[in-house]
Amino acid sequence: MKPSILTVQPLGFMWPVSNPFIFCAHHLDYYPSGKPDLSPNASLKGRTIGNDFTIRDGWRMYHGDSVPGFPVHPHRGFETVTIVQQGFVDHSDSHGQAGRYGQGDVQWMTAGSGLQHCEMFPLLNQDQGNTTELFQVWLNLPKERKMATPYFKMLWSEDIPLFKHTDESGKFVEVKIIAGNLNGIQALKPSPDSWAAFPENEVSIWAIKMEAGATWTLPVAGPLASRKLYFHRGGSIVVNDTEVKVGHAITVDPEATLKIESKESDTFILLLQGNSINEPVVQYGPFVMNTQEEIRQAIFDYQQTEFGGWPWANKDQTHGLERRRFARHSDGSEEIK
Repeated sequence: MKPSILTVQPLGFMWPVSNPFIFCAHHLDYYPSGKPDLSPNASLKGRTIGNDFTIRDGWRMYHGDSVPGFPVHPHRGFETVTIVQQGFVDHSDSHGQAGRYGQGDVQWMTAGSGLQHCEMFPLLNQDQGNTTELFQVWLNLPKERKMATPYFKMLWSEDIPLFKHTDESGKFVEVKIIAGNLNGIQALKPSPDSWAAFPENEVSIWAIKMEAGATWTLPVAGPLASRKLYFHRGGSIVVNDTEVKVGHAITVDPEATLKIESKESDTFILLLQGNSINEPVVQYGPFVMNTQEEIRQAIFDYQQTEFGGWPWANKDQTHGLERRRFARHSDGSEEIK
């Protein structure tokens, strides 16, 4: 008989993933108050500026020089799904698009044929800390859609569907449905060329919160799906009589009925699920294609065109001190929250 739990792996900065996912990272940084230029109100001495991935005083600069984050860089052939639980992200790209999102918002971006973008973490609070927590998930594109027109859409926090459940003991479970369907509650539409745009691919991205002491039975999925649970905050959980401590990825049988019990503290789990894209995967840094020749072509195209160039004043463009959330698209439309 096939076990319901297939593997349990410790979580590092980059989390183990299965096809159709390429990459998943969890960022949690306790930034200090910010300066008017949105940089940390603290010394950067001792940090490897430009490549600061070691937590020091509770936070990292990543590739940022003054504002933490990821200055301009290219992508081709896949999608990024950026789930911001706390703090904000400032987006700018080579198509002139821009946005600021956070506090529960999700950005779904199809890199497709290629674009450059930057993702900076503006420290908007001038008189208190700026905790920033986000997940970035890379979802592959099938060969027929790898050269799709680049596109992004916002899933604003107030619009994202929630599944709410109270167990027999009165304990609470809440699931934020970023992709997929749970108990008849359907996620907002993803980007139109996404593998997740087709229900038969069974792509689900769920952010699960369970009150301490709560129990919940995870619905089954189809036999072709890969399914991982990332237990990233809490104490311990019991999954079908197996206790798992916080900080582990749990690969499970998608057809198994899974009873999850949150033990001594509130539990936070990210679920990634989807049917495999049964095609070769060749990755070179920010390019994900099907063959080495396609990778060489991606590098050549980027060197020749810079995927549209960079229309912004700064490689680490940010969007000012005003706290509004917004998105500005290539067709000139704007969303303001």
